[in-house]
Amino acid sequence: MQITQKYVNDIAYQIVGCAIEVHKHLGPGLLEYVYEVCLIDELVESGLSVRSQVAVPINYKEKELGEALKLDLLVNEIIIVELKAVEIILPVFKAQLLSCLKLTDKPKGLLINFCSENITKSLIPLVTENFAILPKS
Repeated sequence: MQITQKYVNDIAYQIVGCAIEVHKHLGPGLLEYVYEVCLIDELVESGLSVRSQVAVPINYKEKELGEALKLDLLVNEIIIVELKAVEIILPVFKAQLLSCLKLTDKPKGLLINFCSENITKSLIPLVTENFAILPKS
């Protein structure tokens, strides 16, 4: 199967739908880990493949220097999902997700904050050059 922008966006749409479902049942105010466990269950039930706490190798000047970074979720091996349960989304969270996208060569990332009244209004989607070069459909 060829990965297209439409395919990536369709998966992202499913992820957001699952996050909304979790938020609807749990509401805001819990620990990030609780949302992560429930979201993983919801994603798997939706037929998506999910890996959690994925270690990212740090390659610096052609040397591998360990795996200090961990992604919250990697869905269908193409979308990074970073979860937060905070009152304010700081600019550094977006910068961290963008850096993770670049380090892993993934086309799209979603920053989802469960400590909000509305998941879709607080959602921050990010795409990279890898997304831009994918066929549209």
